[in-house]
Amino acid sequence: MIITRTPLRISFGGGGTDLPSYYREFGGFVLSAAINKYVYITINKSFLPGYFLKYSEMEHAQTYEEVKHPLLREALILHEAPCPLEIVSIADVPAGTGLGSSGAFLVGLVHALYAHERKRVTAETLAREAVEIEMNRLREPVGKQDQYSAAYGGLLCQEYRSDDSVDVAVLKVSETVLTELRDSLMLFFVGQTRSASVLLEDQKKRSEGHDKTMLDGLHFVKQLGQEIRRVLEMGAVHEFGRLMHEHWLRKRIRSKGMTSDQVDGLYEIARTRGGATGGKLVGAGGSGFLLLHTQDRKRLRGVMTEAGASEMEFNFDFDGSAVMLRNA
Repeated sequence: MIITRTPLRISFGGGGTDLPSYYREFGGFVLSAAINKYVYITINKSFLPGYFLKYSEMEHAQTYEEVKHPLLREALILHEAPCPLEIVSIADVPAGTGLGSSGAFLVGLVHALYAHERKRVTAETLAREAVEIEMNRLREPVGKQDQYSAAYGGLLCQEYRSDDSVDVAVLKVSETVLTELRDSLMLFFVGQTRSASVLLEDQKKRSEGHDKTMLDGLHFVKQLGQEIRRVLEMGAVHEFGRLMHEHWLRKRIRSKGMTSDQVDGLYEIARTRGGATGGKLVGAGGSGFLLLHTQDRKRLRGVMTEAGASEMEFNFDFDGSAVMLRNA
């Protein structure tokens, strides 16, 4: 039996510039942080023929070409994984909440397949293979930050080149700054789950069509992401909330559906009554989690709980995708 554990992520800045429709012309930059909420993949040799797959649904397929789940199917085909095989997926947080679950699922699955084959694999290979499956084979309108953040872990600076290469670097901050940053951030679930594909497809079409509003917005969030990197590496954590607020204001006007009246209301409550200095909706928007920056956790927690938003406590993850169990 093989069990892998792969982290979800929160994005600090630059989200959207990791799509090829943007970075192939302008270059992209995203600063993200892996968190200690995970997708777990279990692979075990089955006693019965075929592929037994258990996720939010259950499948039993005789060949990998018959598998309905697209990510599972393409990963099995790519690895030519022989049956009989049982694969089970569970997660700490539901899919569609803006924390990069599909990328984490795929990285964890690929990692488990390599472990099942008794092969060592680097974080870079895991990220690239996950990108190959999701972006090239399935042609999903997604970016690269989720796969890289899941594979590497930590607070990761990702630069996307026009030739499709990715340069990754760890955010250079001290333990003191890291602790201060962690203690200033809170996550609140605002309800509902959604697929980001509609919003991302809209961004792709408008970017390729050189829509001025879209491109100006993406240029801005890229520059702001780089500015967030600069202030954090300087240790100026108090500036982070203000920059997040600017990021959110520009991101929300970039695409229709990026937010909702409910999300706007909760964000306003957080800032006016809860003392939050800034924040953003994690992911492509519409629902999921609000990431908020504050100097008064108790006050913000009380106001948001009263407003009906549930807090999800978290810490940073520095392991990336890891094999937790490997039995012969």
